Amino acid sequence: MTTTERISFPSSTGPMLAGALEVPAGEARGWGVFVHGFTLGKDSPAAVRICRQLAADGIGMLRFDALGLADSDGDWGDGSFTVKVNDTVAATRFMAERGTPASVLVGHSWGGAAAIAAGRAADAGAVVSIGAPSDPSNVERHYDAVVDRACEEGSAEWLIGGRALTLKRDFIEDVRAADLTDKVATLDRPLLIMHSPTDQTVGIENASEIFRMARHPRSFVSLEGADHLLTEHGQAQRAARIAAAWAEPYLGGT
Repeated sequence: MTTTERISFPSSTGPMLAGALEVPAGEARGWGVFVHGFTLGKDSPAAVRICRQLAADGIGMLRFDALGLADSDGDWGDGSFTVKVNDTVAATRFMAERGTPASVLVGHSWGGAAAIAAGRAADAGAVVSIGAPSDPSNVERHYDAVVDRACEEGSAEWLIGGRALTLKRDFIEDVRAADLTDKVATLDRPLLIMHSPTDQTVGIENASEIFRMARHPRSFVSLEGADHLLTEHGQAQRAARIAAAWAEPYLGGT
């Protein structure tokens, strides 16, 4: 049976980030880092289910809260796409320092875009994206009701899922400037793109665009019947099992 260890490590900007390490029951075939969606957190259903299934398949996984979310320190408004990418690299550095270097990055939704952008700097052996947008700035639609005020006044309170977050001008400008084009083309790592053709949040055309920009070795798997958050029974576990099988040639054991 897999076990969960609570850990923390320094973010790229200083505050401590909270994480959970899913440890396989036996000897690990390899290790990886999971990057959650926009404001979802390490304990979102998709993050927990994917990482625990990967651990059950022998791949230990670190999932962590982004800056200012859930158990992590700092202010969410001081984050950005660039910070999320840099914090993913910091997570892989933490894994290397503890003697379990991450062979694979797995990212869901906005985290999938961040995993692709971080892949080369993180020196990952392979990258997996699940429901990722080809343009990180697509998330602006989530906070478009307050974006003008944040740009004019420097910041604005944004309510999402019963939580109050502070949206800052620098955050908005960084996200608008984010571009995956060069990151995908120069990734130089095996890339698995998974996406549901009926995803109503991030359309399947995003997967097509990422696949078009990527170079071989690249793979695509259709997650038939899945919703964007992989909430239906077995959907997250299925995605994890596919990822575990695909990643086999790229894993480095401990």
